Parts: sequence; structure tokens; C-alpha cells
Amino acid sequence: MQTETIPITVDAEAAHRFSEASPEERRKLELLLRLRLRELTLGRTRPLQAIMDEIGTDAEAMGLTPEKLESMLRDE
Repeated sequence: MQTETIPITVDAEAAHRFSEASPEERRKLELLLRLRLRELTLGRTRPLQAIMDEIGTDAEAMGLTPEKLESMLRDE
């Protein structure tokens, strides 16, 4: 899949956490964002739960467990 870089605006805390993340964590976060952005821009009307389940399955396949995500979202 061909990729492009786009600018997005986030709050300062999110930007700081992303810049401090390891390369592997950044890759996982980028995957989650790509999947969600694709869902939002394709205009498909699917139930939110179905979208969340798909994103969760893809994230887990990439090694992002619920525990690791929770840790990343906290100040650890």
C-alpha cells in the first residue's frame, strides 16, 4: 500500500507522548490512526461497535494489548 504523510493537529500532550514513544509504539499508533481515518473518510455506515472491534483486532494482531494501550494513555 502506498502511503503519504498528512499534517494533523493534536493537543500538546498527545504530541509529546507520540514523540516520546518507541518506534514500535509509534508504528502501532500510526496503524490505529490510519484505520480510523480510513473508516471516517470512506463514508461507510457501519455500527460503531463493528468499527471498534475491527480496530481492536488489528491492534492486537500488531501486538498492542489492552494493557499496553492503557499504560500508554496513563503517565507511565
